[in-house]
This record gives sequence, structure tokens and C-alpha cells, in this order.
Amino acid sequence: MNILFVCSGNTCRSPLAEAIARRLVADAQRSDVHVSSAGTSAWDGSPASDGALLVGMERGLDLSEHRSRHLTQEILRDADLVLVMSPPHLSHVKDLAPESNAHLLTSFTSGGEGHAVNDPFGGDLAAYRATVEDLERELAGLLERIPVT
Repeated sequence: MNILFVCSGNTCRSPLAEAIARRLVADAQRSDVHVSSAGTSAWDGSPASDGALLVGMERGLDLSEHRSRHLTQEILRDADLVLVMSPPHLSHVKDLAPESNAHLLTSFTSGGEGHAVNDPFGGDLAAYRATVEDLERELAGLLERIPVT
């Protein structure tokens, strides 16, 4: 199962979600699940934002090697499940690949209506901490929704 996390610039929310999910996958010893991320407005090759790097370090998440990727049809084609941070991201994904298995992250993980994950870009560390806490809470049960293959 290839899971793709999508946000705007692929420097804050989706890299943090990818790192959290990577840790969950490793802790659960799930070799059948692979995670990656991309951004609807990303510039290829940008590092994670300073705030994401710092908050990641606080949580034991290493984003130092992350480089952003611009979302393409090819990237979507390789994804079995696409989890986006906000409704506009979902619209963008569906425009690029209508057949994609794409969901608002918080709707998928809760099974309910969900909410957009706040974009901390340009904010202080408190904004980044609030975002990572939201992502950790939402992703805690992710693997329970992914059958073992």
C-alpha cells in the first residue's frame, strides 16, 4: 500500500504527516505500507520549513533529508491512497486524477466529516506544534484502517 500525503508547498504539513506515518509503520513493523508526500503548489527540491524541522526534532522526527515534490499525475498514479490536508487539495487531486482514492485526511482517519489541518507556514512554533499535535492525533489510528496485505 502506497500512501501519499498532500498539502500545498510540501514543506510543512505533508512532510510532518509522512514522518509521523513512517514512524507508525516502523513501530508496527508493516513492510506492506510505504508513505510519501507531495504538494499542489510545491517547488521541487525545497527542504522542510524551519518550523517543521524544529517541531519534528522535538518529536523525534527527522525531516532533514526531506525535499519537496510538485504533485503530478504520475505521483498520483503510484499512490493507492491519497490523504490531503484541506478540501482545496482534494479538489486539485480529483482534477488531476479523478480515479484516485483520495480523501481529506481527517475524514479518512475519523470516518466522519473531518476538518482541514491548519497550515502553520509563516507562523510561530506554537502554530507548528498545534499542527503536529493535530496530525499525531489523526494519524494514531491510521494503520487500523489499512488492512495487512
